[in-house]
Amino acid sequence: MIKRFATDNASSEPTRRACLKGVAGFALAALGGLNQAAHAATIPEASMPEEAKVQALAGEPGAMLAYVGSRTTKERNARGDGINVYRVDTATGAWTHVQLLKDLVNPSFLAFDTKQRYLYSVHGDGEEVSAFSTDEYSGELTFLNRQSCGGKNPVHLTVDQTNSHLMVANYATGSLATLPIDSDGRLGEVTGLVQLPGSPGPHKVEQASSHPHNIPFDPQQGHLVVPDKGLDRIFVFKLDPDQGTLVPNDPPSVATRSGAGPRHVVFHPTAGFAYVVNELDSTVTTYNYDRVAGSLEPKQILTTLPATFTGENRAAGIGITPSGKFLYAANETSDTIVGFRIDENTGKLASIGTVAQTGSPVCIVFRTSLTV
Repeated sequence: MIKRFATDNASSEPTRRACLKGVAGFALAALGGLNQAAHAATIPEASMPEEAKVQALAGEPGAMLAYVGSRTTKERNARGDGINVYRVDTATGAWTHVQLLKDLVNPSFLAFDTKQRYLYSVHGDGEEVSAFSTDEYSGELTFLNRQSCGGKNPVHLTVDQTNSHLMVANYATGSLATLPIDSDGRLGEVTGLVQLPGSPGPHKVEQASSHPHNIPFDPQQGHLVVPDKGLDRIFVFKLDPDQGTLVPNDPPSVATRSGAGPRHVVFHPTAGFAYVVNELDSTVTTYNYDRVAGSLEPKQILTTLPATFTGENRAAGIGITPSGKFLYAANETSDTIVGFRIDENTGKLASIGTVAQTGSPVCIVFRTSLTV
C-alpha cells in the first residue's frame, strides 16, 4: 500500500540519487555514552559530566555490549568490514572485541527489538534490511533473514513496543516502509509504504527531493517523528498495527529553518522537549513537544561548532542521557562530539564544548542487559 499526502505544493516522486561518499551517519542509543564511540580518541572519563558516563549492565557491574555498524563498499570509500560486537567495561572505558559478522554490504544503521533479543540492520545504498538473533550469554549475532524495504538507500530504522513491526526510512527515494516481525524475529514483506510530500529546500545538491534520515518513536510510543533533510520539514505519524501502515498526524509536519537539513531527533526522557540535529547548517534545534498531540514548536537554535572553527562541516548524530541532563551531537566532517547541558525547567541548551574526538562511526547501539 503506497500513500501520498495531499498538499498544494507536493512535489513529484523523488528521483533516486546516491548519498555523499564516506561515512553517512552517527546514531546513539539513549542508555549509552557518546564518549564510547568506536575507534575514538576519547576524553578521560574523569573529565566527563557524571551523566555522560556509560551505564552499567544489570547483573554485571562495569560491562555492556556495543554493536557497531559500518560502511563496506568501494563506492563509499569505506573501511568497514561488517558488524562488530564489543564488550564494554564501563569502569575503565575499555572495549574488547567479541565478534565480526562479515560478508554484509553496508550494514550501517542498527536497531534492537525492545527485549534486545533481535538486532535489525539496513543495508545502505541498497534496498534491503536484515534480521539477526543475539546470543543471551555472549551477545554474538546469528543471521535470520533479509527482506526488501521498498525503497533505495535505507538509513534509520525502529521497532514498535510490541515487537510486531519494523519501520524504515528510505533516504534516496523519500519513503517510509513498514515490515511485520514474526515471533522468531524474522522479517515479513513490506505492508505499508508512505511517500513524503513537499517542496525541496534551497540546497541544489543535498535537497533535490525528500530525504528522511530518522524514524524514531517518541517516549510514549504514540508517534513516530521523521526529520526530512531534503524538504526542511519534520513529519509526525502514528502506526496502525492492524493494517501495518503509517497514518499522518494532525498536523502532519512542521517546517524547519530553510536550508537546515534536519537529520535526527531525540526526546527528553521525562519532559516535553525534543531536539533535532540539522546536518546542513550544523545546528541543534530545541522544540516544545506535546506528547499527546504529537506537535512540535521550535524555541531555540544553537550551533554545534566552536566559534574558532572555520572549515566546512556536516552535523550527524544526536544523543541524550537517561537523566535528561545532557545532550550530545556529532560533527561528521570535523570529527568532534559536542555536549550541551539541558535546563530542567525550560529544556534550553547551554554548550559544554567538545567532549570527544572520533572518526565518525556510522552507528553505535548498546545492549543494556546480559545474562551471566
